[in-house]
This record gives sequence, C-alpha cells and structure tokens, in this order.
Amino acid sequence: MVRLDKRFVGLLVLAALPPVVEATVLNVVGFRAAEGMAPQITAVWPYDTYHDLRWLFVYHDSWPGFALGMVALVLFRASLTAGLVALSWPRQVPWPGLGWLVRRNLVLTVVIAAVVSPWAALSMAASVVALSWLLFASLVPLFLLAPFLQRAAVRGAWWRGLPSIELVGWSLLNFVVLTVGGGVVWVIPLGWDVPVAAVAGLINGLLWQRTVAAALLPRRAVKWARVPVAPLAVLLVFVVPLVVQPVLQLLPGTSPKGRAMVLDRPLPAGVRHAVIFLDGHGSTSGGQPAVDPNVQQFSYRGLDPRGQPLPYSARDTYRSIESSVGLLATQVDLLHRRTGRPVALVGHSEGALVARTYLAVRPHPVVDMLAMFSPLINAGRSYYPPAGASRGWGVAAGWELRVLFGVLDSFAHTGSGPEEPFIRSVLDNAPFYRNGLMCPVPGVRIVAFLPTTTAIEAPPGEYTRVPVFQLPALHGGLLSLPVVQARLINFLEGEPVSQPQPGYSELQNAAAAWHAPPLPLSLNPIWRAKHVPDPAFSGKICQSS
Repeated sequence: MVRLDKRFVGLLVLAALPPVVEATVLNVVGFRAAEGMAPQITAVWPYDTYHDLRWLFVYHDSWPGFALGMVALVLFRASLTAGLVALSWPRQVPWPGLGWLVRRNLVLTVVIAAVVSPWAALSMAASVVALSWLLFASLVPLFLLAPFLQRAAVRGAWWRGLPSIELVGWSLLNFVVLTVGGGVVWVIPLGWDVPVAAVAGLINGLLWQRTVAAALLPRRAVKWARVPVAPLAVLLVFVVPLVVQPVLQLLPGTSPKGRAMVLDRPLPAGVRHAVIFLDGHGSTSGGQPAVDPNVQQFSYRGLDPRGQPLPYSARDTYRSIESSVGLLATQVDLLHRRTGRPVALVGHSEGALVARTYLAVRPHPVVDMLAMFSPLINAGRSYYPPAGASRGWGVAAGWELRVLFGVLDSFAHTGSGPEEPFIRSVLDNAPFYRNGLMCPVPGVRIVAFLPTTTAIEAPPGEYTRVPVFQLPALHGGLLSLPVVQARLINFLEGEPVSQPQPGYSELQNAAAAWHAPPLPLSLNPIWRAKHVPDPAFSGKICQSS
C-alpha cells in the first residue's frame, strides 16, 4: 500500500485552499470578471504578489486604508510563502528552521512588492484605457524577472548568478498554468470555477515543490555566480514600458496610414454622405484640406473663421472628451450646411470614443453612420481620484502611476500621462464606456473595426451589440489594410459589413487572469451608478437600469 508523504499532502492542501476560498467568495457575490485571478493567490513568485497588489491598488479608498492593506498583504504573503517553502523543502538539504523562513520572507515580501508594484500599477492603467500595449508592458517584466525572484525564498545570495534552465522552465510553466486556469473559468458551466481553482492550486503546490528543489539543488554550477544579475535584471526591465509600444509599431499592419483613404482620395460616387474623420490620441494634423470637398478631418483645436479645421498637435488631443464632443457638434453642423448631405463619422481610437459619446449626448439627426476603428472597449474598469484629492478609490495607485509615467515622460517628452483631461474623461464617465460604448443607437448604422488585440484588452463576456469586422492586427493597425479600406467604403455606400474572427473569444479568456480586477460601478460614488447594471457581474452590456 502506497503511503502518502504528509508534508506533500500538506503542501497540496495549503496551495489549493486559498484559491478555493477566493473563488468561492467571488462565486457567491457573482463577481464574474475577477474569477480568473483566483489561481494566482498561491502561484510561485512574483505572480502571487502581482495578484495581491492588483487587488490592493483597485480596492483602497484612502491612504490609511492603503497602508493597512499593505501591512496585511505583507503579513499574509510572507506567512503563506514561508509555509509553502517549508513544505516544499527537499529532505536532502539541511532545514534552516521555520523562524528563519518567516523572517526571510517578511523582508523579501516587502522587496518583491516594491519590485512588482510598478507593473501592477500598469495593469491597472491598462484597465482604465483598455490598451493592450500597457498590459504587455505590465506582464513582460514579470515574465523576465520570475526565474530570478523564484530563488529569493530559499537562497541567501539569490541575487547573484544566472537562474538555471530548470527555473526558467518552471517559471514558464507557472505562467501557462495561471493563464489556462484563468481562461477555463469562462468556458465551463457556472459553479465549476471553484473546482478549477482547486486544481490550479494543486498544480501550484507541485510547482512550488519543483521550484524550491531547482533553486536549492541545481544540476549544474551557477553561471556568473559572483555577478549581481538579479538587481541588473530589475533595472533592465524598467526599460520595457519605453520600448514595448515602439517595438509593436514596427510590426506589419500597425501603421495608421489608412486615414489617407478618406482624406487623400475622392469618395466613390456611391457614397452619398459627407464624412468627418476623427483621428486618435497623439495624432497630428497640418490642417490640409481633404481631396474630396465632402470630407473633413476633425480638429482637436476647432475651426477657423472660415469653418475649416485648424492644424493641431499631439498635445491638443489630450483634451477632455466632453470638449471634443462640443467641437465635433459644431463641425457636423457646418459640414452639413455646406454640403447638404447627411454626415458619417469615422473615428479611430480616441476619435471613436469622441464620436460615440457625441451620439450619446449631443446627436444631430443628420448623423446616421458611425465607423469605429480600434475603440477602447470596456475602458474605465478601474479608478483613481484627481491629483488634489486625499481620498477616493485607488488614490495611492494613482500617485504611483503619476510617478511612473512622469519618469517615462522624462525620456519620451510627450506630455501624456494619467492626469490628462482625456484620461480623466474616461475615468469620470466609466459607466458609459463600460456598458454603452458598443451599443446600438436608434437610427444610426454602426460598425466597429476591431484588431485582434482588442480581445486581450477586453475582459471575457459580451463586448458588443453592434456589427464588428475583426482581423489580426494591433491597435490602430487596421486602417492601413486594403481589405479594411474597401470594407469601410462598402459601409459608407450602405452595404452591411460584418466579419467576426474565429478564436476572438478564446483570446479574451486567455487574457482574463492578467487584468486588474474591475471596480464595481455601484461602489464608486463619483460614478453615480448605484443601480446601473454592471458587466463585471452580469457579463452583459447595454443593460438598462
């Protein structure tokens, strides 16, 4: 008869119990959007701390609350990690004692929380503006640091030397398990998320056992044993947010040159509308008139005395959505008067939000078409108050974002950041952008052209009630594709345009575990949405009160 090792059984129980508890609580309250995070609570460093910090950053409403939450986080994480390491300790290695492990993990939890916090803050920023490059920028550093940090709990000089190939392999498997576990929640019947969390927790226990053994009993001598590689790696990953977006823009199909299709060519005879093209955040315009007199580019500075769009710079796009809507209303009215035609809006990224908000708050009856390119789907899932506020949900996280983006801007010199009026518009009007952006408007034909990355940006569940045309591309990349340009003309000519992409929902599920947990609409008094249906719980959009 096979006798089970009591320490091994204890390890599996300790690794599985916290995910089960978290999944059960989320299941009871019906918080569907966060259920994919439960397996991470007992993951191997640094993913466990990443899990903790994302909850804390979103769910604190004062500085004292944040401080108490951080103390509780450190005590909980240090105790849990000490227990997991103790139960994973190889018998052939001298036992250092539980007191040593607890003291060590108390200090290391603080250190690793400091290392991981910028990336947890970036994850929160990604949930505010729904941009995939921010999510990538928050995950890539963790992925790179994991093999280094996984030695920290058990080795004295863990910061020296390269991690072994075994540690690299176990950290890769750890990431895969957490991704799959978070995604499976969305493809199984309701109520089965607790067993899935239990299985993921058991696998976490096995990974702790293998990781601790690989750190304490390397098969080969550690390379660069005297070099402080881990601190160097931590410094290097701070370059990631600077290079992720420029590198992604070098990939094929990511340049927004497709705007020339409506600005630099005459419209076909079959298009009976005048067209306003609204470019995205950070765009510029020299004020050149479009080739077709029935086409205008929207200006984020407004119109000159002759009614022509003024040139604008990238910083002009940082204005609030509400003020842009006012400028658009004026431009729509003048263009319609001049051409005598109904008006179609073509918006890209921020321009799509401006156009869709316009239809919600200041619609003109002559506007009966809207094409949205790379709209920010389900933006505003997190919140932080303005810089002058001393309280409010996410107050400490907001300041970390300001510091982080301030450092980044010292290199990029864009002037963009978490406090610009455009971002505040999304934060303050989150109920609409989470629940109403992708909803039909009576009397208006709408289509959304979505790149594949919106599947990573948007949490699982229903995300659209309007027709979508999806193709593999990054944010802003669809505008440059000839097939998309042709479909836009088809849409402007009155033809139906729709092409959902196979595998889109699977990508949504795969990314679910790595989003920051959304702040419920009813919880934030700023949103005045106590009785507004919340997609984070229902998985549905366009629900009326």
